[in-house]
Amino acid sequence: MTKRHRTSRQKKQGLPPGTLVHIGKVHTQTPELDWVCYSADTVARQSPTPKSLPPKTVPSQTTWLNVYGLQDSDLLRKIGETYGLHPLVQEDILNTEQRPKVEIYDQYLYVVAHLFHPDEEGQLQAEQISFVLGDHWLLTVQERSTGLFAQVRNRLLANHSQQRKGGADYLLYALLDALVDHHFALIEKLSERIEDLEDRLMEERPSTEQLAAIYREKRQLAALRKVLWPLRECLNSLTRDDADFFTAETQLYLRDVYDHAVHALESLEALRDQIAGMLDIFVSTTSNLLNKDMRVLTVIATIFMPLTLITSLYGMNFKYMPELDWHWGYFAVLGVMAAMAIGMGVFFWKRRWI
Repeated sequence: MTKRHRTSRQKKQGLPPGTLVHIGKVHTQTPELDWVCYSADTVARQSPTPKSLPPKTVPSQTTWLNVYGLQDSDLLRKIGETYGLHPLVQEDILNTEQRPKVEIYDQYLYVVAHLFHPDEEGQLQAEQISFVLGDHWLLTVQERSTGLFAQVRNRLLANHSQQRKGGADYLLYALLDALVDHHFALIEKLSERIEDLEDRLMEERPSTEQLAAIYREKRQLAALRKVLWPLRECLNSLTRDDADFFTAETQLYLRDVYDHAVHALESLEALRDQIAGMLDIFVSTTSNLLNKDMRVLTVIATIFMPLTLITSLYGMNFKYMPELDWHWGYFAVLGVMAAMAIGMGVFFWKRRWI
């Protein structure tokens, strides 16, 4: 797997607020733009270049500009000038380590969310998505093209699309709904993997590989919860919308997305409890197996204790010992030792110690 370049926070040390420095991994070498302009009856789509940005608004229509790639600070500065974005907003867009949040400005609403998707090894990787909602326009900035919003875009471009009847606020709802649904699908996949891991844990002997797999899933659940929990709070804040960026009808849909986010978190908490139970099972099973092994070793040691006593007695170097001159003494002692070993073994077997 190829390594992607990553910019750390150290490059921002000592710089004034609002300085545009990209922080995080570079997922695309060249930024791409996708612009959709629509009304209830018409729709148009363009793929503009960074040098020719489309207008922020078109009379009587809604515009949506989606940007893939965050490493070009000059492009973001130009977009910020076109859309009137505050320097702090532009700085937050370039910093991909932001916590999901909602910020209200005079002319627009800024929302930060995160998208998780599996990499080549099946591990979840987080990417930041920024939404800027204004009057009849929406700006979205992604780290790379993931296909997350493809269905929403296809619905906009379809003939007789009902979605085009909604404004930019309804479009933001549709994108957030797609984001929450995507995480639902991830949680379902994680649930299947955890159930398979639990079945293996119950059927196979515990191993370090199983323990490592359990902790891997635990870390992924923790990372997913770290993103979904603040996202739920963001959606709750949007449903109140004190700044009136959403219509009353769109707020009803937002409440539905909020309910989905709560449901996703509840499913996530259930999986975390399941993982905790699997760790308890692993520890208990390992302890039981260790106890069984120790019991077997104890039984073996107990059987050999009287045999060792007998052999030690006849290993003493006394001149006068009654059995030393007996012709069948050696075989008699072996027989007694064998009888004692067999008798103790039968006794332990009946007690189910072995």
